[in-house]
Amino acid sequence: MATQFTTTKPPDLARILALDYGKKRTGIAVTDALQIIATALDTVDSGELIGYLKKYMLAEPVERIIIGYPLNMDDSPTHATPLVEKFILKFGNVFPNIPVEKVDERMTSKMASREIAGMGLKKKDREKKELIDAVAATMMLQEYITKGEITG
Repeated sequence: MATQFTTTKPPDLARILALDYGKKRTGIAVTDALQIIATALDTVDSGELIGYLKKYMLAEPVERIIIGYPLNMDDSPTHATPLVEKFILKFGNVFPNIPVEKVDERMTSKMASREIAGMGLKKKDREKKELIDAVAATMMLQEYITKGEITG
């Protein structure tokens, strides 16, 4: 007996966004629709992030946001922790139906810099902070989906 395949279209699947939030810039990464692969999306001015996310979410369904949560190695808050907390509150007011999950971001920028160094880019390009932010967000998101931390 021959195997039968269905040709029904899968439902539109929502993506997960990762944010490497900073005082000046935010690196953004996104999953594919099946939530298997993380890809760098953009780096935007943090003051323009909410507007950027509004536009993005009009075009693509988003299931949740993960955000890098800055802590020192002893788990105490860093100078950036209050900035992230403030953004999470603002995001929740604008997008009340989209959950935000905090993920450990310790060492992601350093790991991103190392990854970029191995890409064979010119030194000037390797040192672009926008690239580091986007790669850091991508690394956080890929680790998140690889560990199976998706709770939806």
